[in-house]
Amino acid sequence: MSGDLFRNKYRIDSARADWHDYNHGYYFITICTNKREHFFGEIHDHKMAFSTLGNFANSYIDKINVMYKDVQILSHVVMPNHVHLIVDVDNTVKRYTRKRKTKNNIDTNEDMSKISKRCGRLSNIVSKYKSSVTTFALKNDIPFMWQSRFHDRIIRDYKEFENVDNYIKNNVFNWNDDEYRHSLP
Repeated sequence: MSGDLFRNKYRIDSARADWHDYNHGYYFITICTNKREHFFGEIHDHKMAFSTLGNFANSYIDKINVMYKDVQILSHVVMPNHVHLIVDVDNTVKRYTRKRKTKNNIDTNEDMSKISKRCGRLSNIVSKYKSSVTTFALKNDIPFMWQSRFHDRIIRDYKEFENVDNYIKNNVFNWNDDEYRHSLP
């Protein structure tokens, strides 16, 4: 994808591994808020006290497991300024998608479809999650922004899965030592 242009505008190369299609597998995902601001609540006495937006961000994760047949969130935690997920994408499961009527230009839709397929199913799911949280914030007049990208790690074996799952489960308890704790300038 290096050097590809969309509508004559430069596209930043993907942070995803170019040797993997992200349409199947297990992934450790970290999504941060803009400048790591504490939009989702605060941690007191090793317990997460969710803000209104934090409650929505947390509850929407459960909806993903219901909405998509080919994706499961196996573990997650919503922290004050970031979200960790273990996502299982199974490309052997048939997805049922609605056909949308659109007013947009057909060429644009085809271009975006090609880009979307290159990004993989994982990027589609993370984009949908980020969009839903942002939409909720806008509808409720909550100032909010995500960091533009997300971090992923392909989980390669069960031992790595266990380590990531334990990290997620203990993230609130270990908040004082968390690298994401402080906001960025």
